[in-house]
Amino acid sequence: MTTIIAVTACPSGVAHTYMAAEALERSAKAKGWQCKVETQGSIGLENELTAEEVAAADLVILTKDIGIKFEERFKGKTVVRIGISDAVKRADAIMDKIEAHLAQLA
Repeated sequence: MTTIIAVTACPSGVAHTYMAAEALERSAKAKGWQCKVETQGSIGLENELTAEEVAAADLVILTKDIGIKFEERFKGKTVVRIGISDAVKRADAIMDKIEAHLAQLA
């Protein structure tokens, strides 16, 4: 089973951070994938990814609108960087592209 992890953060740290997390989780689960999203919002880190989850992930999605805290933990992983608004509005299309990429690697 494909395992995706993600970290979402937006400049204001409020609505888009959580809307993006929800959209990515929903879209990944629709493909039958496991997905966990850490949010880095105005109230700090929530749903923090563990070292084991990072190690087990097939792919990492990071939003690129502001810096992601502790990004070094993803070194050596395949990382996809997306805009926060794309995560909210185009999560299904993003997952389709990821699926095509993973199929090429298989």
